[in-house]
Amino acid sequence: MSELSQDFAHSPVPESSRKGFWPILVVMVGFTFFSASMWSGGALGQGLNFSQFLIAVMIGNLLLGLYTAGLAYIGSKTGLSTHLLTQYAFGRYGAKLTSLVLSFTQVGWFGVGVAMFALPVNKATGIDVNTLVLVSGALMTLTAFFGFKALTILSFVAVPAILVLGGYSISDAVTEVGGLSALFGLEPKESMGYAAAISICVGSFISGGTLTADFTRFAKSPKVAVSATLIAFFLGNTLMFTFGAIGSMVYGQADISEVMFIQGLILPAVICLGLNIWTTNDNALYVSGLGFASITGMSKNLMVVINGTLGTLFAIWLNNNFVGWLSLLNTALPPIGAILLADYLFVKRGQYREYVQNSFIGVNTSAMISWLLGVLAASYLPGIAPLNGVLVASVCHVFFEKTALFQQKQTEVNHAS
Repeated sequence: MSELSQDFAHSPVPESSRKGFWPILVVMVGFTFFSASMWSGGALGQGLNFSQFLIAVMIGNLLLGLYTAGLAYIGSKTGLSTHLLTQYAFGRYGAKLTSLVLSFTQVGWFGVGVAMFALPVNKATGIDVNTLVLVSGALMTLTAFFGFKALTILSFVAVPAILVLGGYSISDAVTEVGGLSALFGLEPKESMGYAAAISICVGSFISGGTLTADFTRFAKSPKVAVSATLIAFFLGNTLMFTFGAIGSMVYGQADISEVMFIQGLILPAVICLGLNIWTTNDNALYVSGLGFASITGMSKNLMVVINGTLGTLFAIWLNNNFVGWLSLLNTALPPIGAILLADYLFVKRGQYREYVQNSFIGVNTSAMISWLLGVLAASYLPGIAPLNGVLVASVCHVFFEKTALFQQKQTEVNHAS
């Protein structure tokens, strides 16, 4: 099976398969249309007035944008997926562990996403929840199977539809509360500090953003990749937060689909909810397929089908039992991205050898220790948890790579052997 049909799961994306600005932008915006971001926006709406909310979201999205734009640049520059890039920093076998954590988390979120669609639609329409799970899971798996091209088509449909439907609903909510001046005049019952608000904003998507390179490796140039990523995070993520905040302030509901149900917009709510989750879930399933393909050496398409099947079959169980553990796992993802950034920009100074010609050590001890320290920093240090993990992991990796203790590398292992 050709690498083209596998979306280049095992090799760099060639120039002939690169895309321009608009396809990359709509895929990245679709990626950021994430229901959990609306929940986070709802939490901010309960603790901040609308002016404070906008300031916190702008700062949080700037930080998110810088982190993901750096990964977008590396993905476009090398044409490599996150899972192939990790071999440079973590080593051939060390990368298998990071890919396992990244991919396993995304399969879990896929299952949770399927349940997030099925349960409210069942409540609103009475359609059997198991039927909704199986049908929606199968459709999401089918589009992810066809790779980046299908993600692009889906995003071109979903992004405008969500903007129109969500915008209409929120416009009604603002009118109901008395207009924009009344919205800005609302004060929360309990106030939230900016540090906590920014932490919620950054933490809502930094884990998913760690996999940015899986999409931007298709960009024609780093300029396309970086600009599309920055716009997507400021546009898409800000919209999701704003939908959640306004819904929470006016109706006590952060999810735009729940707001629509309250407004009596049942069909638009189902469409908006379905498209919103579909774009995010397809991206999650796609990157998990790339990850398990990298781990096993097997077909990306086969991995997508297996992962989609498992996520669908265990969707309700995952939703009931797995969200807390997935959130814990997510503390492990941002330090991986931080180490990729530090390794490419500061250790190797933007000079990775061609993937097909390069030899990789088995396990890079400095990267593995830096990863562990980043996870511990995110878990226990005060401040903004995701940023703690990113900063500690990146600084430690650069420091260790310059330390004599780690200069004696393990025996190099050629990836092709």
